[in-house]
Parts: sequence; C-alpha cells; structure tokens
Amino acid sequence: MNNPMKCLSQREWGLWIGSLIIVAISNMVSGDIDLLTLIAALVGVTSLIFAAKGNVWSPILMIVFCILYGMISLRFRYWGEMITYLGMSLPMAIWSTITWAKNPSKANGNEVAIQKLERKHVIALVFFSTIVTIFFYFVLRALNTPNILFSTASVTTSFLAASLTMLRTSYYALGYAANDLILIILWVFASIENSAYIPVAVNFLIFFFNDIYGFVSWRKREIKQS
Repeated sequence: MNNPMKCLSQREWGLWIGSLIIVAISNMVSGDIDLLTLIAALVGVTSLIFAAKGNVWSPILMIVFCILYGMISLRFRYWGEMITYLGMSLPMAIWSTITWAKNPSKANGNEVAIQKLERKHVIALVFFSTIVTIFFYFVLRALNTPNILFSTASVTTSFLAASLTMLRTSYYALGYAANDLILIILWVFASIENSAYIPVAVNFLIFFFNDIYGFVSWRKREIKQS
C-alpha cells in the first residue's frame, strides 16, 4: 500500500498524463461537461495505469469506477451495464483487492504475483461465463435494454475480465480490452441519440490502449517472475 506514483516509469507517466489530457479535452469539446463522466474516466484511466504495474491500488480505484459507471449507465437505461458493474464487477473488484494484497511478488512487494492460467481455470471460466451470458440475456430482454446483443456481450467480457483479474493472470488486460471495444460500440449508439455521451465512447477508446499496454507490461513481468 505504498505510494503507487513512485513506481511509475517515465513512459507510464507520459501514458497516464496523456490519457488524462485526452479524456479531459473530449469532455470539454462536447460543450456540455458532465462532471460524473469526467471523474469516472479520470479514475478509470488511473486504475488502468496502476493495473499495468500490478499495484493493489488498481482494484481499489476500480471499486470507485464501478460505482460511478453504474450511475452513468442508469441514466441511459443501459441496465446490463449498471447491473454488471454494480452487481458483478464491484464485488469482484473488492475480491481482487483482497487477493492482490495477499499475493505480492517476491521480487517486488509493490507488485502482485502473476499466476499462470491453468486448464481448470479455463474450464471454469468457460462454464460460468456461459451461464452468466444466458442468464443476463433474458434479464436484459425483460428490462427492454437497448442494443441487447452488444449489452449481453459486454456482460460476458466484463465477467471474464474481472475473473481473470482475480486470478492474477496477464490475460485480464485482454479481457478488459475486448470489453472496451464492446463499450465503444454501445456508447457510439448512445451518442447518436444524445451527443453528450460522445466523451464516454472516447473514454473507453483511451481505456483500450491502456489495457493493451497493461497486457504487454504483465507479459514482460511474467517472464521475469518465472
């Protein structure tokens, strides 16, 4: 639980500050700054930078992001996003905080120990993600959720990403990157109806690039730890 800012490299400082600037500008250019969207984006970007370092502050900030994003989703009636982030991603982020804190790397106590994905993990992920997908599809259909196919896909990718984060595997970042792409599509659809949501789509585009960096970073550290 040391100061995570001290662990950032010059490249990561540049990526973090650059992401914050782009997010801030995209919110200002829209002409109608939504404070909730802006704060959620800034928290989300910061969480991803710490995630790339395997720092326990990442899931802590993800808890805050889940709450804020759930509120944003509620306003556009994206019930799948709201239910997923508040009912699934939030408790999983809390659990990730606990598992990351309990499993520091032996080489660097500020980083979480990376776990290799085993066959039993893959089988469990496929089984439970299938159940979650089917269950939420019918829930979202009952709630008249807009863009239900993409909303359902978002639930699936969110579940996989959160699960992989708890498992402390490098592939968590690919799970979130896939989720980012789905969310970009969802919020582009929302922006067509209300341009105020354009910054949300831009935010997830920035998240996507940060998640790709996170995957590369974890793979490098995984080689070192092994």
